[in-house]
Amino acid sequence: MTERRIKRSVIYAVYALGVVSLIGTIYLIEGAMSKTRFDESGEYNYVSKTIFDNAIPVVGEVSQVTRPYKDTDIAILRSYYDYKADATSQEKSLIYYEGTYLQSSGVSYGKEDVFEIVSIKDGTVTEVKEDELLGTIIQIKHNDDTVSIYQSVSEVAVEKDEIVTKGQTIAKSGTSNVEKDLGNHVHFELIVSGNTVNPEEYFSTNIQS
Repeated sequence: MTERRIKRSVIYAVYALGVVSLIGTIYLIEGAMSKTRFDESGEYNYVSKTIFDNAIPVVGEVSQVTRPYKDTDIAILRSYYDYKADATSQEKSLIYYEGTYLQSSGVSYGKEDVFEIVSIKDGTVTEVKEDELLGTIIQIKHNDDTVSIYQSVSEVAVEKDEIVTKGQTIAKSGTSNVEKDLGNHVHFELIVSGNTVNPEEYFSTNIQS
């Protein structure tokens, strides 16, 4: 009797086919079990959106910032100095005092008539002081690592350690020696997480850490 040998390549092919069949069988069994497990309850819905569509941010609601005045006819008399801005914009944000040009670290708002100054949000008054150059200054610390500073004000209506609310009148506009050329105004500065920022970029928008 002649001995017949199976080629090694055929053995490998049969082995591979067996492995594929085994994996396919396991997949079908698992799928059937999962379908049965969910179909029995009859209390599920098919969705077309991802789980992130209705997700709630873990950082919670952030505070809103209002302008430091309520009058609608207030103008920007001097802008915040932005080193990224063009030369013309930078020139308009320089303060000239006794032969020296100073970069404005806030925005000066004003008009001819005296107007009320309000707190941009809830907070605690941390400082009320007089400065020879900057005039009367009010500083308020807010709960989201934000500090608002109001310079060149008059008729201060708050005192240190007083708790104030958003929109509450804290003073009236005034003058200062360093910006005497502006006349009646308020110089407003905003500090977020220790950094002085351009207030115009934060009004009526969210402040996020």
